[in-house]
Amino acid sequence: MDIKEKSLEMHEKWQGKIEVISRAPIKTREDLSTAYTPGVAQPCLEIQKDPDLAYKYTRKGNLVAVITDGTAVLGLGDIGGLAGMPVMEGKCCLFKEFGGVDAFPLCVKSKDADEIVRTIELISDSFGGINLEDISAPRCFEIERKLKEKLDIPVFHDDQHGTAIVVGAALINAVKCAGKKLGDITVVINGAGSAGIAIGKFLLNLGIGNLIMVDLCGIINRDDKYENPAHAEIAKLTNKNNIKGSLADALKGADAFVGVSKPNLVTPEMVKSMAEKPILFPMANPNPEITYDLAKESGAYIVGTGRSDYPNQINNVLVFPGVFKGALSVRAKAITEEMKLAAAKAIAALVTDDKLSPEYIIPSALDKSVADAVAKAVADCWTSNN
Repeated sequence: MDIKEKSLEMHEKWQGKIEVISRAPIKTREDLSTAYTPGVAQPCLEIQKDPDLAYKYTRKGNLVAVITDGTAVLGLGDIGGLAGMPVMEGKCCLFKEFGGVDAFPLCVKSKDADEIVRTIELISDSFGGINLEDISAPRCFEIERKLKEKLDIPVFHDDQHGTAIVVGAALINAVKCAGKKLGDITVVINGAGSAGIAIGKFLLNLGIGNLIMVDLCGIINRDDKYENPAHAEIAKLTNKNNIKGSLADALKGADAFVGVSKPNLVTPEMVKSMAEKPILFPMANPNPEITYDLAKESGAYIVGTGRSDYPNQINNVLVFPGVFKGALSVRAKAITEEMKLAAAKAIAALVTDDKLSPEYIIPSALDKSVADAVAKAVADCWTSNN
């Protein structure tokens, strides 16, 4: 039985990966009167007078909504919210298992950005944070931006920022391992969708020397015109030498490659054309832009993929449970760029110098200590800046 058959069998057995469990024992008449009517009226009245008391008297302070419209589910594309439900439930499992954060899946039956924003706005009082998931670009940028303007709780599009943070953490250690400096390196990102652009902006904030973005039409540069506002913006921030051409052209002399695109786009010749000790993060799932083995055979010094069957798995589960755990613990109203940088540095710091190697630049996705380290870094960052 392969993993697809096994997963289908287990999903049928589970009939859903999450359930609601009562935190209030109800065994006596007094229990019932305390948890429900008539006693429950008192916390209701207190919250009416001071809405902030919802954090004291309800689960709001540890509850995240995992929300999708189903337009960009994993590598499956636009399959709709209902079909994306198993992924959202899985995300909720990871929130609880790694961060102790309660999460609830919500699939919105709409592709209209304003309608999605309004829907989330209307239900937001029930939650301490909003995790946007598997929403296609460029709508995801608009939805996140508008929600951040309207809501006073953290809004986090994990496909963008979770991916960016974990790539940043891996790159910090990869560059150190290769004996280079972030400010001196050139990074090439193939794939200019939501994840690629978010990674690019994050790496620039991290302090890399030069960034080259590549999309289906080639290298993004300052001379071409882009209808996509996100591409137009990133064109102004990247490609210092304004080079043009293909992915192969972009990789010549580059120090690092990040792939969030499609399988088998990077050839051995491209790897060999890169700078000394090339770093490759081909993260297309389930099949990367170049396989781990072929990349190493072609001269890659460090390789990280999204897969668990090779070293250096670059996985968002290292990020979002801890980010939300930390943000919720201090009732943060947003997740700032400084908090994201703090999270990346906290993850990277868990790989100590004595353990750092080309095969170990990032903690295991199953290391549950990561969430606490990230949570502390995020919480401390918010507290010190607010």
